[in-house]
Amino acid sequence: MTARRPSLAVVGATGAAGGVMLQILSQHADVWGEVKLIASPRSAGRKLVVRGEESEVLELSEDVFDGVDVALFLVPGDVAERWAPIAAAKGAVVVDDSAAFRMASDVPLVVPEVNPHAVRIRPRGIVASPNCTTLSLIVAIGALHAEFGVRELIVSSYQAVSAAGRDGVATLREQLATVAGTELGTRPGDVRRALGDAGNGPFAAPVALNVVPWAGTGAGDGWSSEELAIREECRKILDLPTLRVAATCVYVPVVATHSMSVHARFESEVEVDRAHEILATAPGVVLYDNPAAGDFPTPSDVVGTDPTWVGRVRRSMDDPRCLELFVCGDNLRKGAALNVAQIAESVAAEFPRV
Repeated sequence: MTARRPSLAVVGATGAAGGVMLQILSQHADVWGEVKLIASPRSAGRKLVVRGEESEVLELSEDVFDGVDVALFLVPGDVAERWAPIAAAKGAVVVDDSAAFRMASDVPLVVPEVNPHAVRIRPRGIVASPNCTTLSLIVAIGALHAEFGVRELIVSSYQAVSAAGRDGVATLREQLATVAGTELGTRPGDVRRALGDAGNGPFAAPVALNVVPWAGTGAGDGWSSEELAIREECRKILDLPTLRVAATCVYVPVVATHSMSVHARFESEVEVDRAHEILATAPGVVLYDNPAAGDFPTPSDVVGTDPTWVGRVRRSMDDPRCLELFVCGDNLRKGAALNVAQIAESVAAEFPRV
């Protein structure tokens, strides 16, 4: 007997995460039957290559979901909010990468390495994938939690500009071209004056020769939406509704791959050697931790790879139940397309054998 090959739709196929998804579909074991590529009217008609074959991009409409078993949404939240329920009503299992459904009580938020069981509980026919920043963190923390029981996370993120979309990448490249070969960055405000406010693109301040301690939108009491997303998503994925989480999210002049400095407090005393063993064998994690030899993850080394990379693992000097660690994860691969693809593959495995 062989498994029926379910049909797949990729909504947002022409975007940055959509492009990575097409690569992943071509690289992973082919579990899919027909694959439909879907995008906005302005992108319809384009030809893209998936699984070695050229395919025409279809316009997003109700009819396009006819006969689709699994629909991947790699689009902004407002688009997903409108169209994902339509795809689900047509009978597709929706895997959504946006923030539209992540915190809905009747939509599972899934990271296959951490809570794979949750994907089977989907009363609305929708499964959500977490924020790219959460995904840079949670695979490693989930593995440690299974052994030690996490009780508190204090996180500082160093986020790549691609999290702000193509405009974020274009803004960084334009700013770098302006400041290259100058002495800017040596006097207060000289970078901002040289670029002008219009040169900041989607960022609150210049990102070239700078870091910007604000990602997302205002969420009250000085917190940003990105910071609260890390808090609430970690709680939901780990099924720890009272987990203490504090995050500060910072944009840095990196194109792709998020980094995070993490202070994690656990129920029981931790040993670095045991933490190393756990991380070295955890699915989706690479341990790269020998600082004396210069072995620790950086965005320029991790970009384009699938796992979460972990280094600088050390026990807190003040609390034997705490670990300090540094993690890196490509925000366009595991942070977006790859996690969605992994969820979809687990859904595909449910289809009956014929």
